[in-house]
Amino acid sequence: MNELTAVIIGATGLTGNLVLDELLKDNDFKTVRILARRNVKSIHPKLQQEIVNFTNMDEYTKKFGEGDVIFCCIGTTQKKVKGDKELYKQIDYDIPVNAAHIGISKGFKKFLIVSAIGANENSSNFYLNLKGKTENALKQFHFDSLDIFQPSVLNGKRKETRITEQILQSILDIVSFLFLGPLKKYHAIGADNVAKSMVYAAKQNKNGVHFYKYQEMMEMAREYNASKE
Repeated sequence: MNELTAVIIGATGLTGNLVLDELLKDNDFKTVRILARRNVKSIHPKLQQEIVNFTNMDEYTKKFGEGDVIFCCIGTTQKKVKGDKELYKQIDYDIPVNAAHIGISKGFKKFLIVSAIGANENSSNFYLNLKGKTENALKQFHFDSLDIFQPSVLNGKRKETRITEQILQSILDIVSFLFLGPLKKYHAIGADNVAKSMVYAAKQNKNGVHFYKYQEMMEMAREYNASKE
């Protein structure tokens, strides 16, 4: 596998930026195009940057371009949207689902997205409910493969401070030894491992819909690291 073109949505965030770093180093990808509201600081001959108004479908479609693989790492928080649930939906649901719609129309074969453990459209929790609805909507698009990554708390250095997430991360670090068997999927995971597992999955010839939780992501990240040695 080589000469692939990837599109990343959410490359300015924690996981998306790490996916970008991995793709720029990976020889199987000849072009990496990011769609964002602002540029990233990276400069690389493979990198194409497009500033996009995601609510303008004509602009979104035009700047999407052609390619093979879509990495969707977009996501927001209640703090960022100031409690506006409609704006939250526009970011966490509309942007990924519109990306799938555009991707299918342009012949992309693979779609990979960062969701969340516990995503369920029947959940009373707004966040998990929205993630579940997004997952189910994406299943309606006939990509060769749809890979859904469901991490718990993400470890990594963020540009912004998330107090609640930092507290939860600290608690999970302390009690992580309790996460055995069925509870292992709730183990906090490094965003770098999520990014590596996504790139690894994108390079596999697996068709259909696949879900990846903590253990699967860690195994793929190890496989990815081994392939680079």
